Amino acid sequence: MRHLQETDYPAIISKLDEWWGGRPMRGLLPRLFFQHFSDTSWVIEDHGEVVGFLIGFLSQVFQDTGYIHFVGVHPLYRANGLGKQLYEQFFKAMRDHGRHIVEAITSPVNRESVAFHTRMGFVVVPGDAIVESIPVHRNYDGCGGDRVIFRKTLVR
Repeated sequence: MRHLQETDYPAIISKLDEWWGGRPMRGLLPRLFFQHFSDTSWVIEDHGEVVGFLIGFLSQVFQDTGYIHFVGVHPLYRANGLGKQLYEQFFKAMRDHGRHIVEAITSPVNRESVAFHTRMGFVVVPGDAIVESIPVHRNYDGCGGDRVIFRKTLVR
């Protein structure tokens, strides 16, 4: 595991939609994240190939909070603990920066992500609707952009 670098952008962006089963995800991950948040973002490689990454940052508004923006693990490497390793590294960095809350979001259709966050100790923030038994925030990301919001309090 190492810090994310701007030079990782082409390799990650070229695989992103494929890793999400063809869902168009590239628009959610502009290069600026690779340029400005590398000190709180990580990559895991296997034989020189990126097989997992986490992009997160320190909130500029909420001084006690860190935010996980995007996480991806190559489909063939899932269920091997890479996601957990990435999250634990981010949690450590947040503690080192004096942050004790971590937030993240996902789409309600991404049931694997909802289950993963729950296993990692996140709680779902109550929303304004329930979709298939999951509290969601309707139109969080614009028309039809419903999202599940997660929050975790870190033990110091």
